[in-house]
Amino acid sequence: MTDEVSISDVGDHIVEIRLERPERLNALGLTTASALQAALTAAATRRARVLLLRGSGRAFCAGADLKERRGMALRERLAHNAAINAAVDGLAHVPCVTIAVINGLALGGGCELALACDLRIAAAGISIGLTESRVGAIPGAGGTQRLPRLIGLGRALQMMLTGEPVSAERAEAIGLVHEVVDGAALDERARSLAALLAGRSPSGLRTIKQLAYGGMEMSLDEGLKAERTALATVLDSADYAEGLAAFADKRPPRFRDEHER
Repeated sequence: MTDEVSISDVGDHIVEIRLERPERLNALGLTTASALQAALTAAATRRARVLLLRGSGRAFCAGADLKERRGMALRERLAHNAAINAAVDGLAHVPCVTIAVINGLALGGGCELALACDLRIAAAGISIGLTESRVGAIPGAGGTQRLPRLIGLGRALQMMLTGEPVSAERAEAIGLVHEVVDGAALDERARSLAALLAGRSPSGLRTIKQLAYGGMEMSLDEGLKAERTALATVLDSADYAEGLAAFADKRPPRFRDEHER
């Protein structure tokens, strides 16, 4: 890992990954994208139940590093985009809950990183969008697929075709982000939410993610069958037994992940 990405524990079972290129608005160069992949792998070894992704400085992430890309041959450009895709897809497949803490502008690949997270909290006044059409490109790290699934085809097409970002407040109104808070309160709110989630059943949260995302690609009947199959396992789990015991004892449950048992 390089100094372009950092990883730290910020609470019990809560890991924060930060993009550390504030002078370049945390743009994703080849080295940065590779370092982000390494950080995601490292988060798993830290037994993270919740992962926060944030940028340093005044940006979340400005997307692909276009200054770096301009001097690349086609083969190098494809390798650069493949590295960004691997980082975004790796983030999307993290089994724990992921939260994009959008502290500043999130454009292009930066927006795609946020889209790959389960939840998105934004600072008031920031801008977010898929701006690739401005430079003759397309969203190439999942944007054309994840944005329509999140906010609907019509709104997604408007954002992608115009290349115009939207404000945090507009993003909240259309469901692109879940919550907008004052910038000074952003980290406190994100960590508070992360602490709440870290106290839930880790296996339960993983199962919810698997069912919800998998169900998007199924018919309703298929999704319901998958849910009922999973429920049989959940009802026989140690976490459910602990949840029932805690409810009876009127105390908070003490859930443990599989590797902690």
